[in-house]
Amino acid sequence: MGEQPEFGKLVIFGVGLVGGSFALALKAVGQVGEVVGFGRSLGSLSQAIDLGIIDRVGANAGAEVADADLVLIATPVAQMPEIMERIAPYLGDETLVTDGGSTKGDVVEAARAHFGSRIGQFVPGHPIAGAENSGPAAAHAGLYREKKVVLTPLPENAVLAVAKLRSAWEWCGAQVHELSPGEHDRVFAAV
Repeated sequence: MGEQPEFGKLVIFGVGLVGGSFALALKAVGQVGEVVGFGRSLGSLSQAIDLGIIDRVGANAGAEVADADLVLIATPVAQMPEIMERIAPYLGDETLVTDGGSTKGDVVEAARAHFGSRIGQFVPGHPIAGAENSGPAAAHAGLYREKKVVLTPLPENAVLAVAKLRSAWEWCGAQVHELSPGEHDRVFAAV
């Protein structure tokens, strides 16, 4: 073993294109120790294991996020509030949470409602790398290479938290930009 990976444990909600490619990219550069996946269908979770995207399927969300370094919520935006509500009480003090949602205002609103005083641990993000296909089989380590990822940090985010997340996306080969959540939604509403 060489140096310690930057992220010892990554928990992913949604093991399809966005979450799966993120995990594979970090694995490809040796920057993640263990990847634990949650999803709505057992089929996609077992496929994600077969494809080496995740190391195991999570059983208890609260227990898994308690000692996670990073949590990526890569589900459709409509499913995010329920996941936030489920994990908020159990977040470890060092656990960083981000999302892959294409809209930010509504996601930030949900995060404020559910994370409360821990909102500083949530750094919103939007990887802009679509593909024709979805699901675990569409995931690949190179998805984010040379692609833009927009982080929309909150006033409560520590500089280190944002830097850590920026670093994760840069390990994936992405070009990271920062906007406020409001700016982000104005820009992308126009697209």
